[in-house]
Amino acid sequence: MSQLYLALFAFVLLHSVPALPPIRSGVIAILGRKTYILTYSIVSTVLLVWVFHAALNTPYVELWEPSGSHAMVTLVLAPLGIFLVLAGLFTPNPASITFRSGDQPGAIVSVTRHPVLWGFFFWSGGHLIANGDLRSLILFGGLGLFSAAGFLMLDRRAKRRLGLGWSAFCADHPLLVLPKLASGTNRMRVDAPMALAFALTAAMTLWLLLGGHAFLFGADPLIMATM
Repeated sequence: MSQLYLALFAFVLLHSVPALPPIRSGVIAILGRKTYILTYSIVSTVLLVWVFHAALNTPYVELWEPSGSHAMVTLVLAPLGIFLVLAGLFTPNPASITFRSGDQPGAIVSVTRHPVLWGFFFWSGGHLIANGDLRSLILFGGLGLFSAAGFLMLDRRAKRRLGLGWSAFCADHPLLVLPKLASGTNRMRVDAPMALAFALTAAMTLWLLLGGHAFLFGADPLIMATM
């Protein structure tokens, strides 16, 4: 269990300290934006692999009995989460996490100004419901709480960065997912980053359902959904 706590701590530290404006801007000035993003992505992926490796090697302690209905929730929330993460990373967004520079927000930002955080929240929440054990509570619950805390942290930084333009930005780019679309205030549109994210999400989901998830994590989502 201690290795899982250590891996989670390292993962959270990586996504907290370098995100501080003075540190981030200083590192980008030294490495350049592209090298910084590439290095950050590689280190983040390595740490995430360590987190999952530690979780899989942590003793299983059941908290509630998983069922097919729990797995069905994951089959909905996990692909939605993957789509939001990818669309957010591919889209310019002055208020949140992205790999793209630019002040003109993409289409996904009209759905929510924090698509990456919502994506991780949905993905982790879906997996937490489906597993029902202590290590999953620590892993997915921890990632979900970290994502939720990110809403406040990133909003505070964006408000400071955008200044007088913050209120107008919030009016057109809500925090909560879909409220303006549901009310008809914002019309849904699709741009290239969203289309690419959808295609990659569909391909990844298909691969995971056809054996990829069982190969990586030893659990078949389709079998679990029929339990």
